[in-house]
Amino acid sequence: MQGFSFATSSRILARLGASAQTGLLMRELGCRNVGIVTDKNIRQWGLIDAAVASLDEVGIGCHIYDDVSADPPLESVLDAAAWAKINKVDGIVGFGGGSPLDVAKMVAFMGGDTTQSIDEMWGVDMLKGSRLPLVQIPTTAGTGSEVTPISIITTGEGQKKGVVSSQLLPDVAVCDGDLTLSVPKHVTAATGIDAMVHCTEAYTSAVKKNLLSDVLAREGLRLLGTNIRKVCADGSDREARLNMLLGSTIAGMAFANAPVAAVHALAYPVGAAFHVPHGLSNSLVLPPVIRFNGGAPHADALYADVLSDAFPELASARAAGEHGDASASAILADGFAQLAVDLGIETRLTQVGITEADISMLASQAMLQTRLLPNNPREVTEKDAAALYAQAM
Repeated sequence: MQGFSFATSSRILARLGASAQTGLLMRELGCRNVGIVTDKNIRQWGLIDAAVASLDEVGIGCHIYDDVSADPPLESVLDAAAWAKINKVDGIVGFGGGSPLDVAKMVAFMGGDTTQSIDEMWGVDMLKGSRLPLVQIPTTAGTGSEVTPISIITTGEGQKKGVVSSQLLPDVAVCDGDLTLSVPKHVTAATGIDAMVHCTEAYTSAVKKNLLSDVLAREGLRLLGTNIRKVCADGSDREARLNMLLGSTIAGMAFANAPVAAVHALAYPVGAAFHVPHGLSNSLVLPPVIRFNGGAPHADALYADVLSDAFPELASARAAGEHGDASASAILADGFAQLAVDLGIETRLTQVGITEADISMLASQAMLQTRLLPNNPREVTEKDAAALYAQAM
């Protein structure tokens, strides 16, 4: 076994109704004037109400920034950081899906003692300084942002850029399954598959794959694969909701330490250029990437493990010879494709407004994801990327 380093959020609180502990958590972190970073829908639906009430109960001031949008633009980050300074907040609560959580990380850091400009922050381990106390409360079971040191922002050039640094790891991740009860079926499906992608790419990552990330990835696949159909059929199933959220969180722990690869590299341009939700973008390009990667040495054996955890019935059928000489990667790709069909989400790029004329641009943009592509088990050229997009049309 090779040596490795592993890092995640300092504390995880997983419990139905756990968001009502926000006030106590922020008090423990020494905060007196807290800022909540969220979006308008989350606020309108009342999902933050218990957290706000808990802050009031312990005498902590509360300010709410609810102007975060999907695929948050850089302007949103800068605006939220300015809001935090104007209100003199001494702690941040990120509340929502991946976009509010990613913005909250940046606001917490930019509200600390750094003197860096935003242009000096892009990339891996570029941050200098400390951040404000940070609690992250996800409302979708997908991104895992509550336990990762990563913030993904859409820049003015229409590209997604990442800030990756240990300073962005939250102090506390709060997993409250009740907050996901109102998530619509199609969002539940896409974000759930997103979390399964995180597990799959972490387990097959060519870089930093390690014992702990493997254990977490496989348990995440088991939790997500067992519960995703169940929760999409009955969104009021609280136990299934919490299991999905836990699966998403441990998937985040896995890929934060064994980084994602070509699926995300191809998905980012789809989201940035066509405003396709991130989870759906991943789902759309996932099957062709798995088939492509299956040709790499040792990759098919790893995909066999993923198949066993995510789709045990398909693994059993393969063991019984029902799939003939089909590889594990081919069966897994078909399994994910069928899962998207069964859950009723889009399965082709053409369904989200992408045409063959867009393939060249998408492939070119994918090649800019130099943080992600080296993690892939098989090298991806621009020609390969174009062929993969074509297969996903």
